[in-house]
Amino acid sequence: MYAIIEDGGRQYKVSQGDKIYVDLRDLPEGQETIEFGNVLALGDGANARIGQPFVDGAKVVAKVNGEVKARKVTTIHFRRRKNYRKKIGHRQQHLAVTISDIVG
Repeated sequence: MYAIIEDGGRQYKVSQGDKIYVDLRDLPEGQETIEFGNVLALGDGANARIGQPFVDGAKVVAKVNGEVKARKVTTIHFRRRKNYRKKIGHRQQHLAVTISDIVG
């Protein structure tokens, strides 16, 4: 069984046991699970359900694995003949989660 969930303006196709990276968020101290309530579709062969826009009563439960950083993204600004060069780097922080249950 798989589910398509929406989080942070992006859509993820997940099934039980998948590891995904979602946007970092403030969690209460000691919280080990996250529930995703915006389930767009549930699929299980011929029993697939599509939401309008979300599937009623469906949710995806995930276990929090911790915070991780993405690859470094570098940007270079350069103006020819003006002796202007600037190099900028950025590493986005994500929350690593493992899908533990799909309820629907």
